[in-house]
Amino acid sequence: MSGYGRHGNVLYYVYKEVYKLRTNIILDDNIVKTAFRYSKAKTKKDLIHEALREFIQVKQKLNLRDLRGKIEFKQGYDYKKLRKGA
Repeated sequence: MSGYGRHGNVLYYVYKEVYKLRTNIILDDNIVKTAFRYSKAKTKKDLIHEALREFIQVKQKLNLRDLRGKIEFKQGYDYKKLRKGA
């Protein structure tokens, strides 16, 4: 799906159902400077994208932890054997 659209006063173009919207935000300069020290990002845009990707990864890992104790494995399932490739 691709085409132009409007949301309020914002005109956007949608390509393959990915929304790319320009967003203006005010960032704390100290936080940004500190984040750049831990990142290889060269621009604020890259830094924000990196931060968002890492945020998503952390939240997805937390969701996996919620499954602990809720998965039942087939009797005789040997995960150690699978690790060895046997």
